[in-house]
Amino acid sequence: MNGGSNPVMSRRAAGVLCHLSSLTGPCAVGDMGDGAVEFVEWCSSAGLSWWQMLPVGPLGPGNSPYASTSSFAGEPLFIALEGLRDDGLLAARDVRESAEAARRYTSTTVRRASTRSRADFEAARRCKEPAFLRAFESFRASRGFESASYAAFEVRERFWLAGWRAFHKDSLGYHAFLQFMFDKQWRRLRHVASRHGVQLLGDLPLFVTLESADVAEHPELFRLSRTGNPEVLTGVPPDCFSRDGQLWGHPHYRWRAHRADGFRWWTERIAATLRRFDAVRIDHFVGFHHAYEIPAGARTARTGTWVRQPGSEVLAATTRSIGPLALIAEDLGAVTPEVVRLRTTFNLPGMKVLQHAFGCDDSGELPHRHEVQSVVYPATHDNDTTRGWCKALGASSRQRFRSYCGGDAMRSPHEAIARMAYGSPAQLAIIPMQDVLGLGREARMNRPGNPRGQWRWRLASNWQAQGSKCAQKLRALALITGRIPSR
Repeated sequence: MNGGSNPVMSRRAAGVLCHLSSLTGPCAVGDMGDGAVEFVEWCSSAGLSWWQMLPVGPLGPGNSPYASTSSFAGEPLFIALEGLRDDGLLAARDVRESAEAARRYTSTTVRRASTRSRADFEAARRCKEPAFLRAFESFRASRGFESASYAAFEVRERFWLAGWRAFHKDSLGYHAFLQFMFDKQWRRLRHVASRHGVQLLGDLPLFVTLESADVAEHPELFRLSRTGNPEVLTGVPPDCFSRDGQLWGHPHYRWRAHRADGFRWWTERIAATLRRFDAVRIDHFVGFHHAYEIPAGARTARTGTWVRQPGSEVLAATTRSIGPLALIAEDLGAVTPEVVRLRTTFNLPGMKVLQHAFGCDDSGELPHRHEVQSVVYPATHDNDTTRGWCKALGASSRQRFRSYCGGDAMRSPHEAIARMAYGSPAQLAIIPMQDVLGLGREARMNRPGNPRGQWRWRLASNWQAQGSKCAQKLRALALITGRIPSR
């Protein structure tokens, strides 16, 4: 079965990788407020056509966006208080006092000045939740649940919304209200992005956590014991990121049950994500063909078995349901010819990561070997920044990097690798924001296998001055490499 033309590959373009939580804002964590609008405007000035984010669902343990408590809901912390003010649900004083509370709480927990540009999720919760409750009371008092816009939202998201409310024992509708406001602000942001010629690229984790509304509402779709515990656990074996492998601990799918209802949960999940984004990256795409099953109770991912998965059936069912899939396959890791065949059957571009290109002389990640139907990155959210990576390179890899990029590459490796990405044959080049700004190891987003203190990198409050200069460079680079559409 052919998935049809992929909209992501319609033209040569460039983008940036930056999560919502990494934006500036008054309440300790980036959100869909003024900082997001400002970032869209910056993307446009830099000649960028895509803004890629990490998953935007409710944050899981360790504030991980990849261990969400819902495959469908949005993270309430991304709701901007100024948006609630503009809707008449909060007073200006509420917004001001919440921002002051966030600053007070953050100042008591921050020990080093260098961490002041870090996302503080606990501070954000402490300052935003009281404001959310006040906005909810205003919404109820104004009979917001009876509005046409809420009714339309409830119908559009009926597959999962009742289950999300049940998961939270939400008899009053507070959590439904939060999801409605998330949806409303998201639509505003997407409209702003579209007006500036910027498309939004999302991220869909392959697995879901045991402590999720998905498992609570549909336990029959997951391989659980009679006591409700996973029969086997998810993860990947030892690799360059971790000598013990990565033990994610999520339950595997009971594919027989998914097949019995035509993979509806999957088609609804992908369709809902594509309603939110212009295109979506499928995280751990290899798991659609073969997934690593780790025995329940294991403490590491050293012992496990690769087991065949029915990803082709999932993608075929979704294509029949919604048409050509605007998806990108994160085909990193244990890639086999069968994984490549699955990806190409549905016309899904794969990923090329330049930091992986210099371990040997004939690496397929080197730009001259890239397929046109692919997406090239200097690094992903799991990698070090390019400056940090470059400092840690061994002698032979360092020499390959210098030989390929030129003698001055070591002086400004983030600019050298951006030029390499933009010059690649790959239709889409996406640069992490940390590399755009030339930041070091302190700006790394995530260290796989380390559950604490991750996902906290955030733009400094005064990033705009440097960002403006970087935008000029990126635009010039996009022009010369054909990544800005002709006027």
